[in-house]
Amino acid sequence: MIRQLLRYPSARAAFVILAVVAVLAVFGPFLAPHDPLAQDGSALLQPPGTRYWLGTDALGRDVFSRLLAGSTVSVLASLLSVSIGLVLGVVPGLLSVFLGRRFEWINLRVIDALMMLPFLVFAIAMTAMLGNGLVQAMFAVGILITPAFFRVTRAAALSIANAEYIEAARLMGASTSAILRRHVVAKVLPPVAVAAASMTGACLSIVASLTFLGIGVVPPDPTWGGLLATDLANLYDRPFGPVAPALLIVATVWALNALADALRDSGRKETAA
Repeated sequence: MIRQLLRYPSARAAFVILAVVAVLAVFGPFLAPHDPLAQDGSALLQPPGTRYWLGTDALGRDVFSRLLAGSTVSVLASLLSVSIGLVLGVVPGLLSVFLGRRFEWINLRVIDALMMLPFLVFAIAMTAMLGNGLVQAMFAVGILITPAFFRVTRAAALSIANAEYIEAARLMGASTSAILRRHVVAKVLPPVAVAAASMTGACLSIVASLTFLGIGVVPPDPTWGGLLATDLANLYDRPFGPVAPALLIVATVWALNALADALRDSGRKETAA
């Protein structure tokens, strides 16, 4: 699979970008030259230099160190949202095809209701009820992306639900769980992987948007969206400030979408072959 993906130039570029982001997310806090929360009253709004590579903010905190620390929070928050969406969407999506029309009808009505929820209002309501924390906000995001995974999984399962080898397995007395494990999951994984890559990029954008608005993060913890908001507030004194967090967000989202496109194209070629 990896070898096939590397045939696409966009996928190769995406792997490089995602590898860099992964390194920043895992090792960023250890690579930071300064404490991302430490304030230096004698170095407010400093331009980039040898001591502070990307300068300092209005409180004298090192922007580069905060950018590295924010990588961990932003990436983990996105992955948490996607994991919640996967669990809540894939399992019901599979079971709705094989557990009868009543179970399917109930799931479809729940998914329809979730799709009608206004994203920002729901996220604010969840953090208001459960507390303004990143986990609470990401749980709300995970719920909101559940319909995407449900529909992808259900469509893939429906395409093979009446296949001859599925009917043969039923006639041989195989249980529903055995049919799902042996025959269905492998067929469903490719489209789910495409959706997961694409939705991770979407979640990263959502995380940046929420933290930009101050939802889901407790100051002074750094995130890419929070850094972007801070830099925009100090745009007159630091006109170059928003470039670094904005570039990281855009590059990571593009890489995830490029990876999703490569996965989809690779799957189509395998199917055609």
